[in-house]
Amino acid sequence: MIIVADASPLHYLVLIDHADILEQLYGNVVIPQAVVDELTAADTPPKVKAWLSKCPPWLDVRQLAGPADPALSYLGAGEQESIQMAQQLRADALIIDDKKGRAEAARRNLLVIGTLGVLASAAERNLLDLSDALQHLRKTNFHVSPLILKALLDRFKA
Repeated sequence: MIIVADASPLHYLVLIDHADILEQLYGNVVIPQAVVDELTAADTPPKVKAWLSKCPPWLDVRQLAGPADPALSYLGAGEQESIQMAQQLRADALIIDDKKGRAEAARRNLLVIGTLGVLASAAERNLLDLSDALQHLRKTNFHVSPLILKALLDRFKA
């Protein structure tokens, strides 16, 4: 299984102490250099930088093969390279939260998973308590509709 990730999901999973579920769910996760650059930018929380400085063995940093796709230039660098890398590797899925990036990835027939989808998959496999994870996520600057969170929690109460 080939999974490519953008910066945002990694960022938030690290902040809520659940980055390890990526390995449990998917084995290896591939990220392009632009994602590394975003996760080590000056405004990145120290916890995220520290996590990346001890790069886990399941996180595979790769360079893009070939030039950047100019059709993706309206997106951020991480989104551009993540989408392009997912296409190059014929990834099984792309983990991305950015709304425009998700739409572009879907247009390119990539399976898109977001941070909430990762957490839901982990909850389905009893790898974490979803309510607890979402409570921690709400303490970050992660943006999501309260209705979406409620629907997700309701799905797991049944």
